[in-house]
Order: sequence, then C-alpha cells, then structure tokens
Amino acid sequence: MELEQTLRRLSFLDHPSGLGGCKSHGTTLDCCEYDVTVFDKKIIQPEVFEFDGNLVRIHHGNIEESNPDVLQKYEHMSVISDSEWKLQMLMSKIKEKKDRIRNTCIKNHLIDAALYAARAKKGSKRDPFAPAWVKCAAYCIADALVLYNRKQRSPTHMLEFIRKSEKSKENEFTIAAEVIGLERATPSLLERMAKSTIGFSDMTENNGHAKIILKKYEYLTNNSLLSDCYFYLGYINRNNLLLIKDQIHRRQDLVHVLKTAMDFEHDVTKIEKDASSLHNLANDLVSSMCGHA
Repeated sequence: MELEQTLRRLSFLDHPSGLGGCKSHGTTLDCCEYDVTVFDKKIIQPEVFEFDGNLVRIHHGNIEESNPDVLQKYEHMSVISDSEWKLQMLMSKIKEKKDRIRNTCIKNHLIDAALYAARAKKGSKRDPFAPAWVKCAAYCIADALVLYNRKQRSPTHMLEFIRKSEKSKENEFTIAAEVIGLERATPSLLERMAKSTIGFSDMTENNGHAKIILKKYEYLTNNSLLSDCYFYLGYINRNNLLLIKDQIHRRQDLVHVLKTAMDFEHDVTKIEKDASSLHNLANDLVSSMCGHA
C-alpha cells in the first residue's frame, strides 16, 4: 500500500508521519490495519479510513511527546514523511533511551495492575464494574510481560509473543490468563463478545474502530485462533473502558454491554481471590522484573 499517497489524499502529508504497529515491526496478519501516526499535535481519537480494501488507522501525535508509554510505541516506527527531520530526531532520542523507556512502561503497567486489583477487591460486593477492574489488572500484567520480553503491545499478536518468548514468565502469565478467561473461548461466546465489543467501541470511541474489530474477529475465528480472539476482544474493551474510567460511575448503563463484551465473572468470592492473586503478583514482579527489563 502506498502510504504517502494515502496521506496526501487525506491532506496529512504536510506533517511528519510514521508507520507503527505490527506493520512496522514485521509481525502482521491479513486482518491487520496500517497504524499511522501524524504528528500534527491534535488531541483527538484515532480516525479509521478504508482504501482499496485496506484499513488505515490515523493516530495524532506530538513531536515533543514525553509520555514513556506513548514513546515506547514509537520505538520501531518507520518514517513516511519528515521533510524537516523532526521525526528522525525524535526516533534517535527514543533509540538512545529505549531501555529506560521500556523499563518505566513495565513498572507503570505493574503499578496500574496493583491499583486495578485493589479497586476490584474493594468493590467486589457493591461495584458492578469490579469484574472489569480485575480483568484490567490481568491485561496490565500481560502488557508488562510482553514488554519485558521486548515485544510490542499488539493485542492481535500478544499471545503468540508470549508462547514463543525466550524469557517466558509462564507461571506469571498462567495466573493472568486464568483471570482473563482464555479457556472460556468458544465460537458462540466470541460472537456475542464481538457484537458487544463493537457496541462498546461505538459508545466510547465512535471513530470507525468497529471495522477493525469486526475484521479481526472474523479472521481469528475463521482461523480457529479462539484464545487469541478472546484476548484481543478483552484487550480492546480494557482500553476503551480506561478512556472513560473517570466518568464510569455516571455510566451504570454500560454494565450491561460490558458484562458480555468482557465476559464478566459473577462469583464475588472468585473476584476477590483473583484480585488478591493479581495484586500480589504485580508487587512481586515490580521487584523481580523492573531492574532487569
């Protein structure tokens, strides 16, 4: 696909831009979109476009970005346009500090995991979103494990990364996988989850992301990658839930869609047990991983 021509058609070529995501680091499937970041300083949700059967997601970035979590995602970006070499300079700085940036991201994900686990345990009996918070904690641990193994946080590919990892933390991921619920993946459940995930995306993002979700759901299930599909759908829902986490107490109506989209656990005792396990695991991993990432 000619990305420079695509950006020209979208009137984005006047800004520095680069290709990120799985297309840039060499691990991609037929269902994967093109993740392009345009450094125009706009603070808006990504936009999804379709050209000749290809889906392109345009992210909007800032060439002066300082957030380690965002910078880490730029690590393997390939430049599309950069007439003033501003993006090249940013990439050079990221390369120099990549280990420190990655280590910070790992630590932040583990701290978030502990916080979400504590929130789930505290609200297990009265917070209708408690099952979601415990899954958020599990996905944060998965993020940390993938980063520790120097892979990218591409939700379509993360399970495969963990399976093939040379520095696999199998016992740690087993705990997270059990909480996420990978063993529950069946075609009928995934169909319901996909519909609710698309609905939740429209309710929170409303930016065309649903096209990507549907394409990936169809590819993964058609190729019998059921656990990968379950992981992917839950990961997308985690991300969208966190977009509105500060307003979630005013959106009780979302419980109904999330029950299916995230495949909620309803056993309060199990939620409390899972939250405690993840909280302990996150704290243990901070000391065992962050000094060696």
